[in-house]
Order: sequence, then C-alpha cells, then structure tokens
Amino acid sequence: MAASELYTKYARVWIPDDEEVWRSAELTKDYRQGDGVLQLQLEDGKDLEFKLDPKTNNLPHLRNPDILVGENDLTALSYLHEPAVLHNLKVRFIDSKLIYTYCGIVLVAINPYETLPIYGADIINAYSGQNMGDMDPHIFAVAEEAYKQMARDERNQSIIVSGESGAGKTVSAKYAMRYFATVSGSASEANVEEKVLASNPIMESIGNAKTTRNDNSSRFGKYIEIGFDKKYHIIGANMRTYLLEKSRVVFQADEERNYHIFYQLCASAHLPEFKALKLGKANDFHYTKQGRNPVIDGVDDAKEMSTTRNAFILLGINESYQMGLFQILASILHLGNVDVKDRDSDSSIIPPNNGHLSVFCELMGVTYQDMSHWLCHKKLKTATETYIKPIPKLQAINARDALAKHIYAKLFNWIVDHVNKALHSTVKQHSFIGVLDIYGFETFEINSFEQFCINYANEKLQQQFNMHVFKLEQEEYMKEQIPWTLIDFYDNQPCINLIEAKMGILDLLDEECKMPKGSDDSWAQKLYNTHLKTCALFEKPRMSNKAFIIQHFADKVEYQCDGFLEKNKDTVNEEQINVLKASKFDLLVELFHDEEKATSPTGAAPGPGGRTRLSVKPDKGKSSQASKEHKKTVGLQFRNSLQLLMETLNATTPHYVRCIKPNDYKHAFTFDPKRAVQQLRACGVLETIRISAAGFPSRWTYQEFFSRYRVLMKQKDVLTDKKMTCKNVLEKLVQDPDKYQFGKTKIFFRAGQVAYLEKLRADKLRAACIRIQKTIRCWLARKKYLRMKHAATTIQRFVRGYQARCLAKFLRRTRAAIIIQKYQRMYIQKTCYKRKQAAALAMQCILRAYMARQLYKALLREHKAVIIQKMVRGWLARQWFKRSLKAIVYLQCCIRRMRAKRELKKLKIEARSVEHFKKLNIGMENKIMQLQRRIDDQNKENRSMSERLNTLETSHAVESERMRAEVTRLRGAEEDAKNNANKVTSLLEELERLRKDLQNTQKEKKAIEDWAQTYQDEMEKMISELKEQNQLLKTEKNNLNQLIQEQSQQWTDKMQRALKEETQQLENDLNEERSRYQNLLTEHLRLEEKYDDLKEEITLAVNVPKPGHRRTDSTHSSNESECTYNSEFAESEEGSRVGEDVSKSILDMSLFLKLQKRVSELEQEKQSLQNELDRREEQFQRARARDDEEHKKARGAELEYESLKRQELESENKKLKHDLNQMRQSLRGGAEAGSGAPGSPAYTVLLDQLNASNEELEVRKEEVLILRSQLVSQKEAMQHKTTMTEPLPYIEDVQKLTDAKEISQAYMGLKDTNRSPRFTRRPTEVNELMSRLRLLESQLQAQRRSHDNEVEVLRGELHSLKEENNRQQQLLAQNLQLPPEARIEASLQHEITRLTNENLELHSDDPKEYKAYRISMLRRMVDLMEQLEKQDKTVRKLKKQLKVFAKKINDLEGGQMDVSPGQTADEPVHPVNIPRREKDFQGMLEYKKEDELKLVKNIILELKPRGVAVNLIPGLPAYILFMCLRHADYINDDQKVRSLLTSVINSIKKILKKRGDDFETVSFWLANTCRFLHCLKQYSGDEQFMKHNSPKQNEHCLSNFDLAEYRQVLSDLAIQIYQQLIKCMENILQPMIVSGMLEHETIQGVSGVKPTGLRKRTSSIADEGTYTLDSIIRQLNTFHSIMCHHGTDPELIKQVVKQQFYIIGAVTLNNLLLRKDMCSWSKGMQIRYNVSQLEEWLRDKNLMTCGAKETLEPLIQAAQLLQVKKKTDEDAEAICSMCNALSTAQIVKVLNLYTPVNAFEERVSVLFIRTIQTRLRDRKESPQLLMDTKLIYPVTFPFNPSSLALETIQIPSSLNLAFLTRV
Repeated sequence: MAASELYTKYARVWIPDDEEVWRSAELTKDYRQGDGVLQLQLEDGKDLEFKLDPKTNNLPHLRNPDILVGENDLTALSYLHEPAVLHNLKVRFIDSKLIYTYCGIVLVAINPYETLPIYGADIINAYSGQNMGDMDPHIFAVAEEAYKQMARDERNQSIIVSGESGAGKTVSAKYAMRYFATVSGSASEANVEEKVLASNPIMESIGNAKTTRNDNSSRFGKYIEIGFDKKYHIIGANMRTYLLEKSRVVFQADEERNYHIFYQLCASAHLPEFKALKLGKANDFHYTKQGRNPVIDGVDDAKEMSTTRNAFILLGINESYQMGLFQILASILHLGNVDVKDRDSDSSIIPPNNGHLSVFCELMGVTYQDMSHWLCHKKLKTATETYIKPIPKLQAINARDALAKHIYAKLFNWIVDHVNKALHSTVKQHSFIGVLDIYGFETFEINSFEQFCINYANEKLQQQFNMHVFKLEQEEYMKEQIPWTLIDFYDNQPCINLIEAKMGILDLLDEECKMPKGSDDSWAQKLYNTHLKTCALFEKPRMSNKAFIIQHFADKVEYQCDGFLEKNKDTVNEEQINVLKASKFDLLVELFHDEEKATSPTGAAPGPGGRTRLSVKPDKGKSSQASKEHKKTVGLQFRNSLQLLMETLNATTPHYVRCIKPNDYKHAFTFDPKRAVQQLRACGVLETIRISAAGFPSRWTYQEFFSRYRVLMKQKDVLTDKKMTCKNVLEKLVQDPDKYQFGKTKIFFRAGQVAYLEKLRADKLRAACIRIQKTIRCWLARKKYLRMKHAATTIQRFVRGYQARCLAKFLRRTRAAIIIQKYQRMYIQKTCYKRKQAAALAMQCILRAYMARQLYKALLREHKAVIIQKMVRGWLARQWFKRSLKAIVYLQCCIRRMRAKRELKKLKIEARSVEHFKKLNIGMENKIMQLQRRIDDQNKENRSMSERLNTLETSHAVESERMRAEVTRLRGAEEDAKNNANKVTSLLEELERLRKDLQNTQKEKKAIEDWAQTYQDEMEKMISELKEQNQLLKTEKNNLNQLIQEQSQQWTDKMQRALKEETQQLENDLNEERSRYQNLLTEHLRLEEKYDDLKEEITLAVNVPKPGHRRTDSTHSSNESECTYNSEFAESEEGSRVGEDVSKSILDMSLFLKLQKRVSELEQEKQSLQNELDRREEQFQRARARDDEEHKKARGAELEYESLKRQELESENKKLKHDLNQMRQSLRGGAEAGSGAPGSPAYTVLLDQLNASNEELEVRKEEVLILRSQLVSQKEAMQHKTTMTEPLPYIEDVQKLTDAKEISQAYMGLKDTNRSPRFTRRPTEVNELMSRLRLLESQLQAQRRSHDNEVEVLRGELHSLKEENNRQQQLLAQNLQLPPEARIEASLQHEITRLTNENLELHSDDPKEYKAYRISMLRRMVDLMEQLEKQDKTVRKLKKQLKVFAKKINDLEGGQMDVSPGQTADEPVHPVNIPRREKDFQGMLEYKKEDELKLVKNIILELKPRGVAVNLIPGLPAYILFMCLRHADYINDDQKVRSLLTSVINSIKKILKKRGDDFETVSFWLANTCRFLHCLKQYSGDEQFMKHNSPKQNEHCLSNFDLAEYRQVLSDLAIQIYQQLIKCMENILQPMIVSGMLEHETIQGVSGVKPTGLRKRTSSIADEGTYTLDSIIRQLNTFHSIMCHHGTDPELIKQVVKQQFYIIGAVTLNNLLLRKDMCSWSKGMQIRYNVSQLEEWLRDKNLMTCGAKETLEPLIQAAQLLQVKKKTDEDAEAICSMCNALSTAQIVKVLNLYTPVNAFEERVSVLFIRTIQTRLRDRKESPQLLMDTKLIYPVTFPFNPSSLALETIQIPSSLNLAFLTRV
C-alpha cells in the first residue's frame, strides 16, 4: 500500500529525540508523495515541522495502535522497530510493573531493583506443566520450556543468561535452578536439589563483589550443568567457570569492594574460631579498603558468613577444610599489608619482623626468611648459569600482588572442584540442562584485556544466537510451506576471525608474549601493520598509538593496549610458588600439588571432572619441558574454553534470557531510555526484531483471523470453508500479494499489515458506531420531542384549569365582599347609635351623682363631728387600758425569755454531743413527729393567744365604753378643762403616749405572728428536704438494683459470647487438627508406598543374576504380588533384609536414616500418648474406686437383690460395659495411630462420655440446691467427675446462688452502707434498709421451712422405696419356687411393668424427679455391671478349672468312659444355652478359614466397578464383609475377626495402589469403605448408634468383640481413599479448567482475538479437541452419577463437590492472574457466565448448601473487577468493598494486567491503582498472590445408618461366593 494511506492526518509516528531517544508525535496534515516536511504535533501540544532526509527520504516510524501496546511478546507488534520495542518495554515496566517480556525466542528481563512476590512455590506450581505461550512471560516459563523439551525431545538444553553487570543475570540463573530443583525433585532423599541451590551462596561469596553498577556483581562467568536421570529427577550438577577477575583481589575502584568473602571474614573476626587468624575490621587491610566503602546497605556480612558456612557443610566441606580456606583467605589480607621499602633505586627490602608478613608465614606454614627474600628478589636463568637479582620496590609490590592473585585463583579453583565433587552423582546421567551466567557486552571509558575477552565471548554467543534465530525462522516457513526467501541478517564472523583467526589479535598477542623484549607498543604496531588496511572492522584512533578500535556487533569499542601482555602472560615468581609448595600447611600444598598439570594457574579455565581442562600436547618440533605447560597464555586458555562452551551450546537446544539494567542509580522501577536502548542493541534483541521484521513477523491462524476480522466481511463472503473465506477477504483488503502468504494453518503478514488491518477494522467499527450513535441520537431526540410535547400539553391543561379556578375564585370573593360590606355598614351605624345613647345616659348619671354627693357631704360632716366626739372619749378609756396591758406583757416576755435562754443553752449542749446525733439518726422519725407535735402546740398556742387577744379586745371595748362614759362625764367638766390649759396639754401628751403604746403592741403582735409563720415554714422545709432525701435514696437504690441487673445481664451476655467464641475456636481448632491429622495420614501413606517401592527395588537388586541384566517392569512384581498375598509379607521382609546387606553401596542410606528418625519420632509420640493414657486411666480408676465406696455406703445390703436381677438387666449392663471398654480402647488406639485427633471415633466417644458426665454434674447441682444439708458430702463425691470434664462457664450458677449466701452478702452490704458517712445523714433510708433486712430474714426462715418440708418429702419417698424393696423381695421369694425359664420371664415381665409405670408417673409428675430417678438407676446399673464382671470372671475361672479336670479325667481313663444313656442325654443340656430364635436367619455369612483368601480375592481384588459391580445394590461388598465378620464375632473367634479385617484393609490398599488413577474404582471403594465403617458403628451396640436402628437390627449387634480400634483404622483408610479420589478427580479436571473456564468463548462474538507473537498463545476460539465449559459440566455430571450409583453418602458427595469447585475456582483465578491476555472486560463477562452455569448445575443437583458456591467467590469478584468502572474515587471505594474475598496483591495484579481488547476500552491508570493500594493498605492478609491449588479440605464421615435388613440380602452368583453359607 502507498505511504499516503498510512501517513494520514491523526496518524502517530516516532521521531528521534536527544533526551528520550524516541518521541511520539501526531500528523496534523496528510502526507503526499514528494513532501519534504511533515506537519506534526507533539504530545504536549507543541507543533513541529519534521524535515525528511533528502537523500533517503525515509519517513519516521509509525506507532502501533494502543491496543497492541503492552503486549507480552514484542513480535506481536504490527510495526517492529526500535521505538516500538522501547515503548512496549517501558509501558510494561513502569505502568504494569511487569519485568518480563518475550521477544520471539528471547526473554527480556528488566531488573526492578525491588523484591517482587513472583517467585514463590505457588508461582512455580502454576507454571509447572504449562506451555510457554499460555502464561505471562517469566523466567519460570523459560525453565519449564527447557525442562519439557528435555523430556519430550530427549535433547540436552541450555539457558543462556546474559546482560550488563547489575542487570540481574545471577538472580535469573538462580531462579531458573530453583525452578528445576522444585519441579523435578531428586530421585533419592539425598536432597541433591538443595545442594545445587547451596552452591549459590558459596560461589557468590568467592566470586561476587560490589561494583558501582551492582551490589552483587558476578566477576566470573559460569556454566552449570544440572544432570537428570531417566525419570528426569535431579541427580547432580557440574560447574564450569570462566575468566575470574583476579585483579579485584588487589585493587578496587572508588565505591567498589573486594570479593564478599573477605568482608564476611572481617565481620566474623570476633568469633572464637577466628581468633587465630588475627583479623580486624575491613578498613584495617589494604586489599579491602581501597574502595572506601566497605559496607553494603541492607547486607549483614556476619549473617552472610553464617549462610556461607552452612552451605559449605551441606556440600560436604567439613569444619577443618573450612578453617583451612579461611586461613588462606586471611593470609591474603595480611599479605596485602606487607610494607615494601626502597633499599636503593634498583632494589627493595622488607623490614625484619614485619607483623603482617609474620602472620602470613605463620598461617601459610612457610619460613619468614624465604618469603621475605623472594618477595624482593627474582631468579634469572641463562644457558650456563643462574643468578639472583634484586628488584625495585614497584616490581616487588607487583610481585606481591601477583602472588596474592595467584593464591586466590588456586583457592577459587579448589572450591569449584570440591563443589563439583559434592554435586557429582554415581548414577548415570541421562540428560542435562545447562544454565550459562555470563557477562554481557561491556564498553567503558577505558577498556582493557578483560573487556576484550568479554566482548569476544559475546561475539561468539551472538553468532550462535543469530544462527539459531535464523534456523527457527526457516523451520517455521518450511513447516507452513511458505516460499523460502533468504533473509539478510548480520553475520559477525568477520569480527570473530579478526580476533581468533591465524594472525588475528589473539595470535599476535601470544606471539608478542613469546618475544624476549615484547611490549604493548610493539604489539600495537603489529596490529596496525596487519589489520588496519585489510580489515574494515579494525580501526586506529586518531590521537593514540597505543589503542585500537573494533567494530563489534553492538558498538565500536576502543581498547587501550597497556597491560595486555602482562595480563595475557599472568606471570608469577616461580620461587615464591616453590616456597609455598614447601609449606607445612596441607591444604596449601594440595592447592599447588598439580601446578604442572593444571591448565591455568590463574583460574581462567578451571574444569573439574575433565570437562574444561585441556590436554594440550607440546609441539613435536620443540623439545620443551613439561613443567612449562602452565606458561600457556590466558588468551589461549580462554579461547579454548570458549570453544568448548560453544560446542556444548551447539549440541543443546538454547533458550535465551537477556537481562536489562533500567538505570544506573539502582532506583526501583525507574526507566532510562538511553541505557535501555544501548543494552537492547548490545544483547541482540533488536537483531531478533530485525530478522523477524525482514520476513513475515505477524502470524495468524485462519480461525483467529476469521474471528478478529469478521466485521470486515460481508455475509456473502462467508463460506463454510474458513480458509477460503480468509483468502478471498484478504485479497480484497490487501492488494499487494507480497504483503502476506498463506500457509497450511496460518496466514503470514509483513510488518505493518496487521496495523493496516486494525485500521480498517477500527474504521469499520467507527462507522458502525457512528451509525449506531446517529440512530440512538435520533431516537433520543424524538423521545425528547414527544416528552416535551406531552409536557407542553400537560402544562397548558393545568394552566387553563388554573385560570378557570382563579375566575371562579374571583367571583366568589366579589360576592363575599358585598355581603361583608353590607354587614360592616350595618355594624357601624348600630355602633354609632349605641355610643350616642350611652353618652346621654352617662351625662344624666354624672349629674345626678353630683347632686347626691353634695347632699352626702353635708350629712357626712355632721356624722363625723359626732364620731370625733365618740373617738376622743373612747381614746381616753383605751389609754388607761393599754398602759395596764403593756406592763403585763412586758412581765410575760421577761419570764419567757429567761426560759428560752435556758432551753437554747440545753439544746446547744445536746447538739454538740455525738449521742445527740445518734439519737437523732435513730429516732429521726420520732423527732419529726415531735416537731409535728410542737407545730401543733404552737398552733394551739397561737389560737389561745388569738382568744386572749379577742378577750383583750372585748375588755378593751368594755373599757372603751367605760371611757366613753367617762368622757361623757368629763364633758360636763369641759368648762373646767378649758380653764385649766396645763391639764389639757398633759392630757394630749398622755393621748400621744397611749397611741405609741398601741402601735408597739400591734408591732409585737405582728412579730409574734411572723415568727410563728417562719417557724412553720422552716418545719415544712425540713420535712420536704427529708422527703426529698428519702426519694433520692429510693432512686439510688433502684438505680443500684438496675445496675446490678444490668451487670448481671452483661456478665451473662459476656459469658454467652465467650462460650460462643470458645465454641467457634474449638470448631476451628477441630478443623485444623483434622486437617493436620489427614495430612499426617497422607504423609504416612506416601512413606508406606516409598517403603514398598524400595523393598521391591531391593528385592529386584538381590535377584539380579548379572550386572548387565535389565530389570523387569515394576508392574510385573505387583501382579505377582497379587497372587501370593499372604505369604509375600514374610518373604519380602527376608528379601529386604538380604537386600539391605547386598545393596549398601548402591542405595543412598540417607533415606533409611530419615525413615529411622521418623520412626523414632513416632515411637516417642506414641510413648507420650501412652503415658497420657495411663495417667488418665489411673485417674479414672481412682475416681471409680471413690464411686464404688460411695455406692457401697449408699446401697448397703441391696447386693443380693441386685445379683438376682442379672438376667433382667443384662442388655443394659452389656451396654455400659461396652461404653467403658470403648473409651479405654479408643484412647489406647489414639496412642498408636494418632486417633485422638478431633473427629475420630475415639475423640467422639470421649466427648460423649464427657457430655454425659456434664449432664450428671448438672443434675448433681440441682440435688445440691434441693438437699442443702448434704452439700459437703456431695461435693466430695463429685470431685473426680470435675477432674474428667472440661471447665465450662456455668452461667446458671450466677443466678443460682444459695439464699443464705445472698442474705449474708446483703447484710454485710447494709452494714457497710450504714457506716458510710453519706447514710448518717439519711436516717429514713437506713430505716427502710433495716426493714428490708427484716424482710430478707423472714424470707430466709420461709426458705428453711420449705427446705425442711422437702427433706421430709424425701424421707417419705425413701420410706416408700424401702417398702417397695420389701415387696420385691417377697415377689422374688415367690419366683424362686418357679422353674428357671418361668422365673426369668415372670421377673422380667413384672419388672418391666413396674419400671414403665414408674417412668410414666415420674415423667408426668416432675421431670426433675424423673431425671434424678434415672441417675439413681444408672448408679445401680454401674454396680450391677461391676458385679457382673466379677461373676463373669468367676464363671470363666470355673470353666477353665472344669476343662482342666475334664482333661485330667480323660487322660486317666484314656478317653474311654462308660456312660449311661441317661447321662449322654442329660450332659449337653446344662453347658449349652441356645436362644429360642437361633433357627431363624440372623444376617450372617459363614466361611472357612482357608476360604478367606478366596473371599478377599473375589469381593475386593477381582471385583470391577464397571463389570460385575454395575448391577449390585450399593455397598453390597461392604454388607457381605460385615456379615462374615458378624459370624466370626458370633462364634467368638478373635483370630478370625482380626485376620478378616486385616486382609480387607490390606486388600483395599492394594487395589487402590494398582488402580488408584481410575475414578470409578476409587469412588467404588470409598463408598464401600464408608458403608463398612457405618455398619461397624450401626451394629456396635452403642446407644448413640442403636437409636437409629430397628428392633430387628438391634438384635444383629456384635456381641463379643469391641472393634472400636478397627473403626479408627477404617476411618483413616477412608480418609486416604478420599484424598486419592480428590487427586484422581483433579488430574481429570486440571486439563479442562483453563480451556473451558477462560479460553473457550461460551458467549460467541463477545471477545475478539488480539494479535499473537512468536510465543504462540492458546487461542480463545475452541478448536476440535479443546475443552469447553460443557466438557467440565459433563465431567462433573459423570463424577456425580458415579458416586450416586456407588451409594456414596450424600454428605460425602457434598464435600467432594465443594473440593471440585474449589479446584476449578483456584486454577482459573491463578491462570487469570498470570495471563495478561485474559484480563479484559469481555473475558470478565465470559467468566461470570461460566460461573452462573456452574451455579445452575449446583441447583439442579440440590447442592447449593454444600459450600461449593462460596469457593468460587474469589473468581466471581475477579470477574466483577474486570467489568466494573475503574476511574474515580467512588469506583475505588466500590471495588474495595466489593472485592473482600480477594487479597490486595490479587486486586492490584488484576488491575495491572487489565488489557483492552478493542480500541474503545481504556486502560487502568497508575493513579487509580495507587488509590486502590492506599485504601487497602490496612488490610491484614497473606501477601501470597496465587491460591493454593493443592489445598484439600478436611473430610468428615457423618454417621449414615442403613435401613437395609441384613437377613434380606441375597448374594448374586456372579460374585463366585458359593462357599459362603447363610446362618
């Protein structure tokens, strides 16, 4: 297609940028052919004119559609170029936090500089067994691919990990090895995988160091071969190392460190074992302080040292060797501190007694003189003589450093050699996987010999990589029958020839090293002369004559020639080596022992095991000594070892991991585009992209193409043949046929074609969207118009109605206004008239009144004059009276005041005394009454005073009359008074004085009245205060009572909550204990199987006649073992013992040691359980002894009567005896098989016994409350019961306190209250409380009387019981006269009638009495049981004596006795007691002992569920086996019972081992085992099981043996079968789940298929043979129908279904979390639909209550999370509340993986994900990402009795059981 079709407006392109390398822009104008400028707009809105190169006219790279951004595989991108690759990696790394990405066959790993939770065991299990394209990119996927190809193709594999220092190569290699160790495991128990992993800390400590780019940089290359056997288990490993950086031992740059081991030694110098090394801090040594930063943040060197030492121990390097290694390392540090001084310009000297040199010599075991001498001298040899020459200081220091490097290199080689020896296996290696951890391409400012070798190695690896990629491309084209066109790719063979060919750089370097006066300068000149003009890849720098430039595949690198020769020769003073060889230190001598034989003294090519050591023969033309072989140069050695490595890699299938360092600052999730592009160019990723882009990089299957681009097809274009449909459509869409090719199964596209198709698809969808929008908008507008029209009509209707109503209202108001006006006017006129009338009347009234007043005033004046005269006369009389009265009153006041003072003084004295307060408090009521009486007296006194006042007034009136008379008399003498003025004046004064006296008298009267009123008010106030205090006390009392009730209620609620919580906790503990117990059973079964396998291997090893004989198939031995089942065990034991002696050198003994250790642990656990059982049984026996004593005291003389009732109560006694034995045997069985776990029968029995004891304890408490007088004795009798029961919170005891105790507490509380100061002020409340105390005392008396009455009633009952006893004895005496049979029947009939009547009476009268009666009967039954045991023992003893006597008589008489016919007829009558119903069929099957093998073989081993067993009733084998067991119990043959049960259990185990992968077989025997277990319970005779039986079934209960122990064994067997069933079911379901739940499109057309890369993913479209949801449902139906057909218990089916749904949900969710292509909106809809189908299946099967739906809740929430809106904070809140079943890690993972399938969807923003993390940070949950798919819920087997009668079962002839006889 033309460029104008792609470079249109709004198309996005990439343009170069200096900062970001590539920058995105958008075209604002269409591009036309010939345009020299593109009009662009950057993402920040800035416009830009981009000028095209006029020479090439190349357009900028197009940007991929957003839907393709973030793909797992870079080759899935439509446009394959550098900016697309860089952007895709950046988006995945920064936005999605994904560090792994595929690039074709290469895995690109970006170092996150942060610990990620993606390497756990759950992730390993998730990737195990998966195809490489089915999961998200991961190092585990590459490892799984290598492991799978090794097993499938039987070809060795290699994983090549490369990258810069700090890119994460070592960690990636470590995780790959961890994956192999976890997935494959080891063939034996020698833990080879642990040893392989343990080699990592050792190699990191001695080969890794801190650099400026990496804190744990590997300074050597290594290739680890992990060996596997034929079963692909790890058997060993081997390691090769390359080019150790020895110079780091003596020199480190700034901010760098030496090798870790030196700092670990210095950090551990304080340990006692390191004191002899005389170490100090790292800053004390020259070799460890040059970097000036000896500490790594977050790394504890002392702790790392401990890890290193533990790894040494695990690899078999003992403490002595370790100390030797540390001794050599410490000596190297001391050697670096040796100070060399100048003697003169040509010589140097080490001062004598140098401390560090002395320590060095001491540690190395050499002499001080020799070492100090040869450090400053060297030996020169000529043809005739040898002489010693001193060397200057600089050369001496270099010689010292060379010696240190040489020692460290030898030590490094020795450690690698011993690691390989520890990892070596004697088993023949079948295949291996190699992991190559090698340095990537390096270029620095100054590049030397090390960088040259590293880049040379990368050139070789890149060549191998290019050839492999090219080969894969060619194979893909040939497979699809695509015409092959030669793809041009970069071939770096010329560069390799420049380095390694004849007269190449290395060849010239070796030649220069052989020259006597060779130098770096002369070597550089030779390079210039040889290659400068002949090789285009070789250049000379302009400004230097001591450097050269090589054009590598990644970049140009300039190398400095200085030091090349010295590093290539790597010379060491031979005399120094000789001094070390003469050492007394054995390990040092061992290091230099094979100096002449070693390939490299530098460690450049260590190769233990003969893998990397080269045996190079000397040239025939030269007669050189063998001792000079070690003079081989480093370059030659490295070239040879590299050649060997390339041969190894070429012989294997390679897998590539390219590690990228995102930034130089070690910042977490920070991406530097410049550094990333540089590394992508260097590691070959872009070359892979270029090779892929040169051909057909995009590949689609026809089905995928049809599904994706169906929208571009018309209906007439769709044919039945989808291949032809795709061809026709593609020919129409893409005109250029060279842009695509049709293969057999795929369509191949050129680069950019998928983007073009996506553009067409998006345009078509956009046009469809526009049409849909147009239609919907039209519909919305019309709906809006109609709605507006309807609204307008409605408004008009309402407005018009409103107007009409307004008019009517106006008319009504007008009429009302007229009426109002009429009445208003009338009112005004009427009012005016009335006002005028009233005014006239008022005027008349006023006038008349004035006239009357005038008349009245005249009359009044006259009357007043008369009155004045009268008053004057009266006044004179009253004056005399007042004077007399005043004198009398004054006298009274004085007397009363004197008395009041005395009374006041007395009251004050009383008020100060304590007794007064006591009396006041005690008699406050009396005081109140007295005050009331005083008030009454005062009132009476007031009344008397009033009467006196009246009397005085009367007398005053009389006196006034008398005075009037006197005035009248005096009138006559008025004339005389006028004459006498003085007398008048005196009279006036006397009058004034009398008035004053009168006023004073009135004031005193008023004061007395006020005082009386005040006193009355004070009394009333005091009474009201007392009443208020009384009311307050009552209120407070009520509050206290309410508070007590509330506290009691709170305490009750608290205790109930505590009980509920404790119950819940106990249930959880029970489930955990049950799960732990079942896991132990699984482990036990696994050990048993392993033991059997080892036993078979030992037997086969013993029976091998010749070493070369091939062993037979394991199935052969298992088939043979079926026929010789019983006799095999003893023979196999003999064979195993012989095999152990013969094969000690073959088998690994660690397994036996572990098994022995496990057996000893189990024995210790068994012994502890046995001790606990003995202790509890001893306590039980002591309790029983105390019970016996009490019963004997209580019962007395009733033993004779109870012994006669033996036959009457035989069944009850047997049951109690069985309960007791069952509890003991269950506890004993728990000690042996761990049956004490919760849920086991022993635990259930013990729990039932404890519950019964608790019920009895409650009854005893009620008796204690009734019979209070016997409390002490009853407590003593119950002590042993409380020791055997668990402490429970008795809430009732809080409410059932004894009355005496309550009263005493109330009395003490009242006493304390009375003494409190607050109540001293409240006497009325005290009186009330005292009255309450009296009330309580009266209640106590009443309670005592009621108790006495109850005691009397009990005495009466006791008397009646004695009478009943006497009556029974009389009846018994009568029965004794009857025959034995009639006697038993009569006594039974009578006793049953009596007991029935008593029970009915007691139960109807009083349930409590009935319960107490049952307890008494239970005690009697216990006594009877003990007596029965004694009598049974006596009977058995007499029988034995009888047999002995009979035997003696037979021996004496020779067995021939003359017996009379009468004797022969009578003898059999007495010993044989035949039941009456023995002739009837009792549901038993009889067989002979020798037929047991035949029975087991026919009913178990050879019974096939799909054959004969199809037509059988469910559980028939279990019923048959139980009926046989019943007969063995009936005849009391314990050997037969034990043998039958053992054979049945072993046979079931055997058939499961043989056919354990067949679901029908496992389900069949799970159902039958459970039925057999239920039969043992149902017919055991236990009351808890018998209550479900019919009377006929109860007759069939076992009578002689207690099989509780075997019930536990069968329960364990059922658990094992259940777990086997789950595993079998999981193996069947596992392949279906991902395909059916995730990949299959249940709703067709909802999701589209995205483009795929070279890492082919499983298509979402179901092809033929793939699994769908219907496949899963059909399989679930199959499982369910099989289990129902086999008669599996419904509760067990529910547990199986719950486990099935958990596996489906867990596997689906785990795959969803690891597959980016599955996290989309449409896939969420598919998942929800699939889950709804599973729920519908549950409803159809009536299994909604089994808990299966809840197990799918995490998957449902994950699907909802994919579909909900993910933008705002409200959405985040909704997600947090919705996803409560998902962990935070799972929610964030789903959001990070969410990928739009169509262009209309949007990605989740990083800000939104951070909001989710912030909201969920307070959650307390496990950080685990994936669900545990290996989790198996603990199983329980609820008792399910059968209604089938045993006597009705018929045995079909098809079972071949004719030898069984019905009994």
